[in-house]
Amino acid sequence: MKKTWLLSFGFFSVSITWALYNAFVPFFLDPYLKSTALIGFMMTIDNYFALFLQPWIGNRSDRTVSRFGRRMPYLLIGMPLAALFVILIPFHTSFLTLILFMMLMNLAMSIYRSPTIALMPDITPERKRTQANGIINFMGGLGGIIAFGGGAILYKENQAFPFIAAAIITLISMLILYRYIKEKRDTVVSDTTGSQRIKLRGELDRTTILLLTAIFFWFVAYQGVESLFTLYGKHYLGLTESVSAFSLTFFSLFFVMFAIPSGWIGNRFGKKKVIVAGVSGLFLVFAIIPLIKTVMLLRILLALGGIFWACININSYPFIVSTGSERSIGTRTGLYYLVSSLAAITSPPLLGLVIDAIGYGSLFVVASSSLLIAFGILLFVKNDGKQAIVGSDTVSMN
Repeated sequence: MKKTWLLSFGFFSVSITWALYNAFVPFFLDPYLKSTALIGFMMTIDNYFALFLQPWIGNRSDRTVSRFGRRMPYLLIGMPLAALFVILIPFHTSFLTLILFMMLMNLAMSIYRSPTIALMPDITPERKRTQANGIINFMGGLGGIIAFGGGAILYKENQAFPFIAAAIITLISMLILYRYIKEKRDTVVSDTTGSQRIKLRGELDRTTILLLTAIFFWFVAYQGVESLFTLYGKHYLGLTESVSAFSLTFFSLFFVMFAIPSGWIGNRFGKKKVIVAGVSGLFLVFAIIPLIKTVMLLRILLALGGIFWACININSYPFIVSTGSERSIGTRTGLYYLVSSLAAITSPPLLGLVIDAIGYGSLFVVASSSLLIAFGILLFVKNDGKQAIVGSDTVSMN
């Protein structure tokens, strides 16, 4: 698992950048836009790039042949560009430059996000992927803690400091991956099919479609809350901007604490069972939060939410990969991020419209309703997630 820990630095940099983006960019938009729905829309406009790019890049990386491997070329291009544009965001001089830097940063991240995640199953046998995803998300959650905790402190000193720190971490992570991950040496998946064309439509069987639909709805809940929570804390609970952002640390902290155990539990009892338990628990947490008025109780519930989100998030990506063939890992990774991008596009403006009409108390009502829909869809998934589909190109489990 040494390579998994090293690879997790890539996801660490992605997570810390996204967490800072979701926590603090709404504050940059707030002076320009008075409608929460418009703020929510502007927080998702960049995802239209990801919507088209990530499936295409994931599919293309399956067929890429280079001396650096299939995935690494995309990291070496995307990560430096992302570092540059994330630094520029707090130095915007107008609404136009702010939107431009936001879009360019997310365009750059779309180049390397799917290939980075696809590296995990590339270098990990199927029987260990759920635990490996737990390790990777442990580092991702750690990035969230640093972003919401340390980022809140840095933001209080200077609005640019958190974004500069994220850029430095991204560049350091790229150097670690380039130095220690050698695809031709470390991969456990044969790349002899790299030049073959893999059709996206061929990957959409009944189980995959149901899973992708469920993933969409639980990401609608998660993305909406993550994007608008700091404004919820500010306008509904009367918290300061830094205290509101810091409260999300509790969600991330307990996500981190339960990331590795949830991977082990998913491998032991089946990914579907653990995901269903996580969706049920997070539904209850989100349904109760609108009734909470104190910061202490809010943070306790966010901590519980982090545990249930670990059950969902750690097991969902390996579940999607396990229902297809080994040669389609990049393609399925792209599909996974396609639906998460669709959720990111749909959720914040939708929840923003509801908030404009009803008030901030509706944020968690809509989010919990979306989780309830995801739960219903999961009931129709027959695959328990304990075994991968066996095919001629599946990695040996011996």
